[in-house]
Amino acid sequence: MNLLVLPDDGLAPVVHAIRRARQSVRVTIFRCDLPEIEKALGEAVTRGVAVHALIAHTNRAGEKLLRKLELRLLGMGVTVSRTADDLVRYHDKMMIVDERVLFVLGFNFTRTEVMRRRSLGVVTRQREIVSEALRLFEADATRQPFAPAARSRLVVSPLGARGRIARFVQSARSALWIYDPHVTDRPMIRLVRERIAAGVDVRILGKATPAVVGLPIDLPASLDVHVRALLRDDAELFVGSQGLRTLELDRRREVGVLVRDRSAIKRFRAVFEADWATTRRSAAEAEKAAKEEETAAVAGEEADAAPALADGAALRGAAV
Repeated sequence: MNLLVLPDDGLAPVVHAIRRARQSVRVTIFRCDLPEIEKALGEAVTRGVAVHALIAHTNRAGEKLLRKLELRLLGMGVTVSRTADDLVRYHDKMMIVDERVLFVLGFNFTRTEVMRRRSLGVVTRQREIVSEALRLFEADATRQPFAPAARSRLVVSPLGARGRIARFVQSARSALWIYDPHVTDRPMIRLVRERIAAGVDVRILGKATPAVVGLPIDLPASLDVHVRALLRDDAELFVGSQGLRTLELDRRREVGVLVRDRSAIKRFRAVFEADWATTRRSAAEAEKAAKEEETAAVAGEEADAAPALADGAALRGAAV
């Protein structure tokens, strides 16, 4: 598995994958204002690649831009389907190339998200995960029910995602590092507080709200956070479009993936540590640690000096 990091990696890995497609491209779209994506999809059709776009029935901006996108893609020869309206949103972000390579993304195809926000994506060729994503795409494109496979590493909302992410949080023993812009789900917040009480090193990069008062949460200095991702004990990583928010767990189509690849986890850790170091909370913690270290050093010096002072006093007493 490979971890994509935005804005560092940019859009190049996604566009490159579309350009290398030989048989098929399936892509879900919630928002798109990037001509590069549309151009790459159109060029793929010209090469004889079967391109199928599944476009959300609505988003927060409404339907007008989505319908215009549909018409542009149809004009290029792309097969276009529209999601059902049974859920509040179809907010998942996936791309499957040649039925062999799966992109699970935390970002939309928009200039703002690609250039200005911290987000992540996972690229995998693991057959079980790719096959599950194919089943989900076809079910949603044809508006048919979808039943997740038992123990699949693809996490699909609202189909059991709450329980799977809850177990992920509960299983943390030493560290739980989280990217999430909207931590609002009260049962999940309760689980996070329990992990803190158990001595787990919890850190959250996201927006502070009344719901998370007292939690170790802050934003990086220069980037908005868009992705939802959790790292547990340096052993397992979750990246997706659903996080610790009720809507995303229970009422919207969201997709994430569980990752155990060591190189992906190593890169996530490095990125998270760098972002955490820019927060005001991190600066305050560093200042507090420095003061505690200084206090301890002074106490140590005083303790070292005490025997000498006692010996001096004893000598003076003997002289008297």
